[in-house]
Order: sequence, then C-alpha cells, then structure tokens
Amino acid sequence: MIGKLLGWLQNRREPAPIPDALWHEVSSQLPFVACLDSDEQLRLRQLAEAFLTEKEFTAADLELSDTICVSIAIQGCLPILNLGLSHYRGWIGIIVYADEFIIPRCIEDEFGVVHEYQELASGEAWDGGPLLISWRDAQMAGAGYNVVIHEFAHKLDMRNGDANGMPPLPPGISAAAWQQVLLASYDAFCAAVDRADEGGEETLFDPYAAENPGEFFAVMSEAFFETPQLLLAEFPELYTNLARFYRQDPAARMPPDGAAAG
Repeated sequence: MIGKLLGWLQNRREPAPIPDALWHEVSSQLPFVACLDSDEQLRLRQLAEAFLTEKEFTAADLELSDTICVSIAIQGCLPILNLGLSHYRGWIGIIVYADEFIIPRCIEDEFGVVHEYQELASGEAWDGGPLLISWRDAQMAGAGYNVVIHEFAHKLDMRNGDANGMPPLPPGISAAAWQQVLLASYDAFCAAVDRADEGGEETLFDPYAAENPGEFFAVMSEAFFETPQLLLAEFPELYTNLARFYRQDPAARMPPDGAAAG
C-alpha cells in the first residue's frame, strides 16, 4: 500500500523544510548525527528535505509515517553529505517493510540446473530499481549496525555496474590502488571470520561482510559512519580510502572515548 504521509511535502515540487519538532525527534535517536557540527547538520537536513521531495516511499506491510520516512532520509543522506543528491540519480522508489521480508531467489549451478529458493532479508538494493528496507532493522541504527547505510552504499556501488565494492572513484584514487586495499582487507576479514567460527567467538564487524567484496564494502561503510574509530584501528588503509571516497572523516568527529556527543 502507499501510505498517506508527509503532509508538508504533498503536491510540492521544491524541497520543503522538515518541521523542527520532527527533525529533532528523529535526529536525536541517531548518535552519528549528534557528532556532526552545526554546518554539517544543516546540510544534512537540506539534503534529506531534497531527498524526500525526489524519492517515492511505499509501504509493504505497515503504515508509513513522517518519522519513518525522515529517519530513512537522514540515514541515507549521511553518506552523500559531501557528494550531493546526484549520486542517487537513476532510481526513485523506497519500499519499507515492518520487519524482515522474503525475497525469491534463483541460481544456476555448474551443471546448468536452476535452483529456486527464498531468502529472508532486512534490506535489498536493486540496480536501477527500488531500495527495500526493514523498518525494524532501520531502528537498530547507532550500535555499528545500519541497514539503511548498508543499502545506500550498495546504490553508490551500483553507479557503475554491479555491487562489487568498486564504485566510481574520485580523482586521486586509482582503481588498482582501491582494489588492492579492498581485497587485502577483505581477505584479512574472511580469515578473522574463519578463526572466530573455529573458536566460537564473534568478529568485530558483521560476518556478513565475508560474503563477497560488495557486501564487505557495504558493511564497512556501516562501520565507517557508526564505529569509525574501530574501523580505523582495524583497517587503517581501508578507512583512509573510504574517507577519501565519502569525503568525510567520522573518526575525527568522535570524542576521545568513542561515544557520540550529546
């Protein structure tokens, strides 16, 4: 269903200001927003307003609210704070589910046999198509897990084709240098996942990052914005590349103890 929401945006072609009370209600629940300085918060708010005007939200099994849409807009616009909304061109729709959802899959094995199955997902980004988000998971933002940033990172990665961890790079970063750091970090993380599995331990970052380099890029983008000091300590070269790609340095925003500023 299509929710009836965002009354202040209805029938507007130009971005409309997010009401102050709504902005503060939503942003106060997102620790990584509190770390932004006043200029960054203003620019993020303006980006979110433009984003809400440009994109179309649809609800799958819940009723949309202003809070839901503004929260997704804020989190989704953080990665493009210094890149601009043009980086999200080429797609319009965002489908919001109440919780995890089922996606039909099919794969062809080495013998040419097609296998169909269903996969439970909390988010999904389709090349040229909509972005799917579980609202329950989106509300877990702030502790190193951020499904919204994850899926929007995929969208950035897809700007030049498949989500493979090789997005269009800014001047000054060669594709060869980016790939070398990405794959070295990925291999090191996969080895850490294997060791953790053998010892019955947990990894510093979501083990889903070991699926492939594309998922690694998306998970590390979550960490870049949510737990930047941890990522900087564990993968300094990867952090440097992400800082140059996103044109942000979240670790420098964080207070010495790593907690978000209030």
